[in-house]
Amino acid sequence: MFLNYASYFHTAETSLRSIVDCILGQKMPDGGFNCNSNTIGAKHSSMHSTISVLEGITDYEKNRYTYRLKELAPVKESSVEFLLKHQLHMSDRTGEIINKEFLKLTYPGRWRYDILRALDYLQYAGIPYDSRLEPAIGVLLRKRNRDNTWNMQAKHPGKVHFAMEKAGAPSRWNTLRAMRVLKHFCSAQE
Repeated sequence: MFLNYASYFHTAETSLRSIVDCILGQKMPDGGFNCNSNTIGAKHSSMHSTISVLEGITDYEKNRYTYRLKELAPVKESSVEFLLKHQLHMSDRTGEIINKEFLKLTYPGRWRYDILRALDYLQYAGIPYDSRLEPAIGVLLRKRNRDNTWNMQAKHPGKVHFAMEKAGAPSRWNTLRAMRVLKHFCSAQE
């Protein structure tokens, strides 16, 4: 998450080198990331950690940083593949939903993963349509209200400066993100 915010605010590249070095040293064998790999010895990547790293790499790239950028490209590719292999929310071994919380549309996401955050990231990064997105897009479409809005389904705990939207009510942020996702991926299918 730090790389994402620091890149957005154009932090000096020299100040980001240790973050980039750390990211490159933390990629797991399955292609993603898990912040618990060093502390409790996690062996499988986390959707939460992987989306945060992807957002950081993409903003680093979009803001024209160059330090180790060529090494970050395959890391980004493998992390996107990790999400796609899980169809954004399903076990690659059993086909079951990994965590039902992944299906709740929230904003802001903080460090937590959900399918709308992943879909919005993929469209932002310019990732082309992939048929493995269909289950997540289907969930998103089923959550659309009759007035073509999407609700904020849950709020994450923690301090906020002010409440932007109310859980259970239509969300301007989720609606905007859902519309961007559908414009990018559904028009790609036509």
